[in-house]
Amino acid sequence: MSDSPPRIKFCGITNMEDAHLAADNGAWAIGLIFHPPSPRRCALDDAAEIADVFRRRLEVFGVFVNVPLEKVAETADVVKLTGIQLHGDEGPAYCGEARRRTGCKVMKAVQVRSRADVQGLRAFAVDFQMLDSGAGNVRGGSGKTFDWALAAGRRRRGTPLVLSGGLNPENVAEGIEVVKPWAVDVASSVEAEPGRKSPEKLAAFAAAVRGTAAEPRPAPPASADAQESVA
Repeated sequence: MSDSPPRIKFCGITNMEDAHLAADNGAWAIGLIFHPPSPRRCALDDAAEIADVFRRRLEVFGVFVNVPLEKVAETADVVKLTGIQLHGDEGPAYCGEARRRTGCKVMKAVQVRSRADVQGLRAFAVDFQMLDSGAGNVRGGSGKTFDWALAAGRRRRGTPLVLSGGLNPENVAEGIEVVKPWAVDVASSVEAEPGRKSPEKLAAFAAAVRGTAAEPRPAPPASADAQESVA
């Protein structure tokens, strides 16, 4: 256990109510998905309203998959995002240009199937690196974990690591113990239905993450001499 728990990113936020739930449960960041096939896609108008309320309280990431840079920059400007999460096949040069054009923090996500996927992150000089799972062409939100032991092959250890993929209130403590991430990311396991969060599940996840913090050590007993001086 660490002295403090990892930060939490609640992804797949689609509405103001769920954004408030995320913030009230101690979110470091929220994710607004702009990938059309996703059942958690956030409408642009809703995203702008959410970002307007929350971008001064927490990080607001827009999630993109293989989108032209011009479109990413346009969306970041319209919504007023603070971060961009790139969840497709974007390369290091794309990530650097996305940061330059938008002024946003950049998180690069990879789907981990082998140690090579993890090692490949060393080429990315980004603000955050995310390790995620995937199934076929599904980019996140699969509800499945990957082999957490593969995270040992990661380079650029100075870059904050975000663990994602199949985390839930029951397994997140184990994932934190094995990977020791800077933050954890969750979407599908805290939903009542795709695109709509469950208050109970969301709170349970946050409590499970907080529970990984090391308990404070009790102060040592006062020496006999000190006790006598007090008396």
